Amino acid sequence: MDVRAGDRMVDVAAGRVTLADRRTGRTWEVEVAPYRIGAYPVTRELYARVTDGLPDGPPGLPVESVSWFDAVRFCNGLSRLAGLTPAYDPAADGESVGWDPAADGYRLPTEAEWEYACRAGTTGPRYGSLDSIAWYRGNSQERIHEVGGRLPNAWGLHDMLGNVWEWCWDHYDTEVYGTYRVLRGGGWFDEHWSCRASVRRRSHPTFRVDDVGFRVARSAGAR
Repeated sequence: MDVRAGDRMVDVAAGRVTLADRRTGRTWEVEVAPYRIGAYPVTRELYARVTDGLPDGPPGLPVESVSWFDAVRFCNGLSRLAGLTPAYDPAADGESVGWDPAADGYRLPTEAEWEYACRAGTTGPRYGSLDSIAWYRGNSQERIHEVGGRLPNAWGLHDMLGNVWEWCWDHYDTEVYGTYRVLRGGGWFDEHWSCRASVRRRSHPTFRVDDVGFRVARSAGAR
């Protein structure tokens, strides 16, 4: 089985998703345009191919301890290797990043794209039995696992819950948390209540944490 993110993408049709923030009690609906998303989180093997640096550990593990900025740089690097137009334009000050939605290159999913893909048409907290779809504290032996080891959702996406949290493009709440970006999905060390489709977490875009990785997306029509 080829588990290299970017080598296997899933087409997602347009739709609508309702996001919710438990802290504030706010809910909001988002219209999602068609896009493509990686069937797996980015692996250490793929990350090494793009960055010329092999992270420690087996190549089939999801890459982790990568910052949001690391993920943005990776997306641009993968785009260049594939002959695509990079989606991101990092500012010279290193503190902000512009996104060109018309670019055909790889990028991070938006928060709405992530949840819409995770749910895959379901409406409950998860797209299946947690033990069968996710590595979490109850079954992970408190360690990370190779991607694709649990059952996918109905759209063929693996590890949307558990194993590693995943960076999204969006700011979490600029009024309260400034530049902090959204994390989704839960990780191998989290209890079951954190591994739900609606759960939001935040982190500073420069932080590198050992249960945080990412998966890639591309805009509609990009092949």
